[in-house]
Amino acid sequence: MTWEPDVLGPDYEARTLELRPDDEGAVVATLVRYSPPTPVPLRPSRAILYVHGWSDYFFQTGLAEHWNARGAAFYALDLRKFGRSLRPHQTPGYVDDLDTYDEELEASLDVIRTELGVRARVMVMGHSTGGLVASLWAHRHPGALSGLVLNSPWLELQGSSVLRHLSGPTVARLARFQPKTALPNIDPGYYARTLDAGSGGEWTYNTTWRPTPSFPVRAGWLRAVTIGHARVARGLSIDVPILMLCSSRTIISPRWNEDMRAADIVLDVELLARRAVQLGSHVTVVRVRDGLHDLALSPPPVRMRFYAEIDRWVSAYGWG
Repeated sequence: MTWEPDVLGPDYEARTLELRPDDEGAVVATLVRYSPPTPVPLRPSRAILYVHGWSDYFFQTGLAEHWNARGAAFYALDLRKFGRSLRPHQTPGYVDDLDTYDEELEASLDVIRTELGVRARVMVMGHSTGGLVASLWAHRHPGALSGLVLNSPWLELQGSSVLRHLSGPTVARLARFQPKTALPNIDPGYYARTLDAGSGGEWTYNTTWRPTPSFPVRAGWLRAVTIGHARVARGLSIDVPILMLCSSRTIISPRWNEDMRAADIVLDVELLARRAVQLGSHVTVVRVRDGLHDLALSPPPVRMRFYAEIDRWVSAYGWG
């Protein structure tokens, strides 16, 4: 497939990656690249591959511009059944094994190395569920990357491993016999309220691809995620430097509070910090004061700190 103009505008292009069909039919993923008129440098030898989170897609153009300004080619992957890759016959976001994503991750890396050369150094940046997927993949593919950058990665179930163990048998039974059963949706829309330009946030995005409330969570998918969490809890051995960034605090509440505009209201950041050090032997944990769940979508002063911390880490450990 060839590159085509992307929905984000003239500086972005998208390429469809044809994948193996599954029980629902044809499957694709979509690779997006930032392609400004004058890339810096003209043929970079470094690249970032960004992987989004649950019920999401790539629209964080500030990330692309930041990495490009520092001499790295920027690519983003809309995983199968999300965003640009979602097709009418598909259950949004559904897989029953996170290893399934190996196919599009490896196809994306093949495209990047075809364009930049086999010696190009590549780092993966993952947000939330994308951070979990990227971490598990990096663990199983030593030598493939130069570094791993994680933006609030979903490394443990909300409520800790105790909840994972208690809920596991119930989820496992549903996943075995009725894997696509939708579980009760507990998304009150507060996170979207912190982001959406129409409710005091800063961002405009495709609400079909990033709906409120989120796509239904299904038993087979949640089982796959909890298996991933259990792997992290046992300890991974990722062989490259890792940067894990998350907010300085979490607010989980059934009622709206304006303080939610300066906290992670999706995941427990204390759990993320504890789990992050189990990913590999060289992990840097940074807590970004007043950050939102997606630090790249935080208010401007917080975003500046987020990007500054990435720059600091890259200057010391990146592109190893």
